Amino acid sequence: MDSPLSKPAVFRFAPSPNGLLHLGHAYSAMLNHNLAMAAGGRFLLRIEDIDTVRCRPEYEEAIYRDLHWLGIEWGRPVRRQSEHFPFYQRALDELIARSLAYPAFLSRAEVRDRVAAFEAVGGTWPRDPDDAPCYPTEERDLDRGLAGGWIAEGRQHAWRLDMDKALEAANEKLAGRSLDWSETGMGPDGETGLVSAQPEHWGDVILSRPDAPSSYHLSVTLDDAAQGVTHVVRGRDLFHATSVHRLLQVLLDLPQPQYRHHGLVLSADGRKLSKSNQDTGILAYREKGLSPADLRALFARDGLVLD
Repeated sequence: MDSPLSKPAVFRFAPSPNGLLHLGHAYSAMLNHNLAMAAGGRFLLRIEDIDTVRCRPEYEEAIYRDLHWLGIEWGRPVRRQSEHFPFYQRALDELIARSLAYPAFLSRAEVRDRVAAFEAVGGTWPRDPDDAPCYPTEERDLDRGLAGGWIAEGRQHAWRLDMDKALEAANEKLAGRSLDWSETGMGPDGETGLVSAQPEHWGDVILSRPDAPSSYHLSVTLDDAAQGVTHVVRGRDLFHATSVHRLLQVLLDLPQPQYRHHGLVLSADGRKLSKSNQDTGILAYREKGLSPADLRALFARDGLVLD
């Protein structure tokens, strides 16, 4: 695989148009743009609109307005995930053909009830780094004919990565090399430098579901490769997800970017910002008469650098 340092630098900002951008988005966009300009590279904008239910055109237009106000320009054309569903499907089909993915039929409610019953009698159900219960694993060995019949009947299902088989396949490809990534930022526990990927902590991650043809993990990994992204700069809340992305990169023979996970802009009570909190939106600050320079001062006050 090529080193990201051997190619012209390409950075990206990839918001989802399911709400108005907040200060955390402004910081990430400005940081990526500044780093791209300093490296003499390119800054790309990607619209991550896989979720066709929650994503709306008016929010996409608001993203463009907010970035223009911040003084940020981006390379054209803008990549919109909703225009690339067949691209994601081809990668999913490859994983299915290699028996690395399986159909999963349990609903969220069924998983929730199973976890609750297990923990009610003193059991400890495994949870992923986001503290969500890992998916049960018995469907990994479900008879293919039976599963195919259910799918043909129209039974709702998702596709999940068989983590054990995926790790085995990745180890064969790595041929003794470790699954890791180069981190120039810092993880939640101070991780930096060469970081060991631990995708097994996520369990059998979802690759697609009925209401979204591709998961975040699959689509973002494929998009970064398709756009030639060499430097992924994003919030520290996505640090652990990088383990899954590195696994998929190895399985699908995709290049490995360099990663930098930055600190988060927090609310006054110390919580991560949410698009549902309109008072932290970029638009709200603009309407209050603040300038992009004022936002930079806010970031500096919180110890967040823009270079």
